[in-house]
Amino acid sequence: MNIIVQKFGGTSVSSSQKRMRVIEKARDAMARGYFPVLVVSAMGRSGEPYATDTLLSLVNKSAGGADPRDTDMLISCGEIISAVVMASELRGQGIDAHAVSGAQAGIYTDDTYGHAECVAMDPRYLRAMIERGVVPVVAGFQGRTAGGDTTTLGRGGSDTTASILGAGLGASLVEIYTDVDGILTADPRIVPDAALLREMSYEEVFQMADNGSRVIHPRAVDIAMQGGVPVVVRGTLSDDPGTHICARVPLHDDTKPNDVVTSIAHIAGRLQVTVEAVAPSREHRLLRNLAAAGVSIDLINIFPDTMVFTVSGDQREPLMRVLEEDGCRYRLRENCCKVSAVGVRMRGVPGVMARIMQALSGSGVTVLQTVDSHMTISCLVSGDEAETAIRSLHREFGLARHMRE
Repeated sequence: MNIIVQKFGGTSVSSSQKRMRVIEKARDAMARGYFPVLVVSAMGRSGEPYATDTLLSLVNKSAGGADPRDTDMLISCGEIISAVVMASELRGQGIDAHAVSGAQAGIYTDDTYGHAECVAMDPRYLRAMIERGVVPVVAGFQGRTAGGDTTTLGRGGSDTTASILGAGLGASLVEIYTDVDGILTADPRIVPDAALLREMSYEEVFQMADNGSRVIHPRAVDIAMQGGVPVVVRGTLSDDPGTHICARVPLHDDTKPNDVVTSIAHIAGRLQVTVEAVAPSREHRLLRNLAAAGVSIDLINIFPDTMVFTVSGDQREPLMRVLEEDGCRYRLRENCCKVSAVGVRMRGVPGVMARIMQALSGSGVTVLQTVDSHMTISCLVSGDEAETAIRSLHREFGLARHMRE
């Protein structure tokens, strides 16, 4: 049987009208010869009754705060509600369907509450349902520990659920439905002329997601890649075929010699940290202590007597605690943004960094720090100059829609 896993985000299931579009997508999958397995997120966005952030607000204001285990129980309810409502509406339209929790779907995780990792997937429950001709509507974002506790998979967890099910069920395809038509060359709120990318490699999409693109979660891409499951990113309210994510794309295209960058991604709200007069022995201790405190470091450069790195702005409190306890001399630069040029074809191509620096300098953008890999070059800039930097690089590498048609 050709199984297709279709994931729908919170906005896609937030109203009866939008849920009818979900039903149309399921019917379309059946017409294409697939048996659909649906994955749904909590309905709506923050402030709406069943959204994850709304549920979190019920306990975040309590005096003692919520236990992480209890919090995961609470916020898993949003997806359960979505699954029940969606299954009910499918049945109302003549499609036999049942709501399924992450635990029932066989998703087993570690006990890292709030950001659990899948350690195993038992497909027997879902396979039995599929063999009876019943469409499973799986609550995304959740699983269970070996001891039976409910866990959640972190932000973007419903994407991860879809990939876990795709790999575990041996699905022919995973479709990720969003409120845009696919993966774009940049954030369309900043670059209105961003182009839709028709085909990308797993590696490129992972780098885009890891560097700030929010269309699909990087863990979902990695799981799909490891499982060899093709992924398509599509729009719920559109019939556009979307972006196809495949194993590889040609490293070089002789017809497009300048086509080395695929997209521009960005992460705002970064905090740059400069630690001065650090001996090698203290460097190692500081890095260990930051890791123990749960502080994730990015864009790190180490010099003989100075260390420069960035962290997310919301990690300021544990960062400061470690720096103070270690007696470090340090400086902080607030409101920074990491802007990244991503492209598998830049591997081995000289001059890409020169073009980036020239484009940013020509636009009056000051580069505070850089780091590069085979397919990503990232620059740290002031948050006030971030949009200028993104538009400048998008223009430099000819990524606009009108330049690619």
